[in-house]
Amino acid sequence: MSMLQFFIAVDVTVVNIALPSIGTAFDVDGRALTWVVVGYTVTGGGLLMLGGRLGDLLGRRRALLLGSGLFGIASLLAGLTPTFALLVVARLLQGAGEAIALPAAMATIVLSFPEGPSRSRALSVWAAVASCGLVVGFVLSGIITAHLGWRWIFLVSVPFVLIVLLAAVFLVNGDRPAVKDASPLDLPGALLLTACPLLFIFGVVEAGERGTPAWVVPGALAGAMAAGVGFVRVEARSRNPLLPLRFFADRTRVAANLATMLLSGALSTSFLLFTFALQDRLGVGPLGAGLTMLPLAVSLIVFSMLVPRLLGRWGARACVLAGTGFTAAAMAAIALLSALRADGVAMIAPMLLIAAGMAFGLVGLQYLAVSGVTEDDAGTASGIQRAADQLGGATGVAVCVGAGFAPTLHSLDPFLVATLLAAVGLVIGAVVAWRMPAPAAAADPQVQVG
Repeated sequence: MSMLQFFIAVDVTVVNIALPSIGTAFDVDGRALTWVVVGYTVTGGGLLMLGGRLGDLLGRRRALLLGSGLFGIASLLAGLTPTFALLVVARLLQGAGEAIALPAAMATIVLSFPEGPSRSRALSVWAAVASCGLVVGFVLSGIITAHLGWRWIFLVSVPFVLIVLLAAVFLVNGDRPAVKDASPLDLPGALLLTACPLLFIFGVVEAGERGTPAWVVPGALAGAMAAGVGFVRVEARSRNPLLPLRFFADRTRVAANLATMLLSGALSTSFLLFTFALQDRLGVGPLGAGLTMLPLAVSLIVFSMLVPRLLGRWGARACVLAGTGFTAAAMAAIALLSALRADGVAMIAPMLLIAAGMAFGLVGLQYLAVSGVTEDDAGTASGIQRAADQLGGATGVAVCVGAGFAPTLHSLDPFLVATLLAAVGLVIGAVVAWRMPAPAAAADPQVQVG
């Protein structure tokens, strides 16, 4: 399960440093290249709840095999594609494969470990692997692009997906569908949930471009709002909704997923700011930029070893607040160091803070987001949590980086603007976490250990 998580996380960031090479190969500009990144994350995030529901309806192992197989085929297509349009299609298919496979994988882990210290350790490993995958994606992107070419950033995951497929057949126990109702899947809800962030991000990106027709931005934002309202109405009427409205009765899960979106937005923004600072302001090449991210990956492993013990002593909410604080300090350091044009060595300190923010914040939020799940709703709860993570990250990048680096704001320091916007989200996330109701005693690691 962690190997699958690792390579799916790698594919979120592995294209970043390779984007200039992809643009040169297909003769496309930066605005078009944005969709190679955003198309994957938004499609994956938008369909994750559908994937979680598929796991509940079909059984976790079937969903795991289906999603992993689709992800592997799409990775092969992305590596061999002759056109840019087909590359974008392949990235969309990768996101769809992720959306089916990841909730099934996370639900398998959640249901394999009882609530308490053992589940907190398992989720710590899961979160650490995901975080390392995001960072290693930058490192691999620089190394592979420099020595093998950009196509191999996609092809390298294919043999490992085959290993995951074989392992799922032989190591994951077969399970019967948790839901026996033959009602059709909520495809309208899935399409509306995907369309809402796509239209919103399109509107935000276009708002910062000169020469955009006056009707495009308000039209896109109005479409996003309409899709969001339509999603709520569809879910209220559907016999088999993606997001059952009873989910909102659990205030702890709702607050945990909202805080996940805000924290993930800031963390994803920090990754791109690191890349821009190293390559654009300091003139570091792709290989050097990738290798400079190694301290972040190493420190993530260290912090991931500490979090399970502290999660048991402090409680999940305290870990979330600590992670939010670490991330805020890192964002401030990035803005200051980029303004001073400090060298790459000075970036190690904010990298360590980002690692701490990811380890403490995301593990605590994942624990709270799946507190009290049962066999019947584990896939749905896992899908919602993953959707919050990815949609929050994609939307955060669009808002913070898109607004900060917009041509219309060239008179302002883009790193400062992006940092301030991320800081607003972190403050809101901290308030949400502080006011979050405590989960039931059985779900609280502090009760189990203390």
